Amino acid sequence: MRLMQRVLMGLGAALLCAGAALAQDKVVYHIDDADNQATKGLRNIRNHLDVAPDTKIIVVTHANGVDFLFEGAKDKKNPNIDYGSLVSALKARGVRFEVCEITLQNRNIKKDQFSMDAEFTPSGVVRIGRLQVRESYGYIKP
Repeated sequence: MRLMQRVLMGLGAALLCAGAALAQDKVVYHIDDADNQATKGLRNIRNHLDVAPDTKIIVVTHANGVDFLFEGAKDKKNPNIDYGSLVSALKARGVRFEVCEITLQNRNIKKDQFSMDAEFTPSGVVRIGRLQVRESYGYIKP
């Protein structure tokens, strides 16, 4: 009987290890200041996917971090950088971009001011917390 228990325990451990090896990496990027984080964050995400293309990435924005998702937005420090094309390219690679609706209310911003690549979430900080705690997302703030 003990031999059978050891075999079953070994088999269970092997299955757990195999499941962990097959698990998909999941990361939430937190942007709350577009002027200082957007270009760097988008570059980080591109590099992240170049090395680990199967990573599931969600970008959650709130406060002034939503600004790079405005239709026609450009980097203030380098106007040659068009955020729309960078965001669209990452969206095509499976990245989700979410905008905090509390920020919209507080700043009197309309949803139609954003790129079509943007999605909306009721609260950016609640979304980040839930992704980390409930869905085991890693957290990155560029």
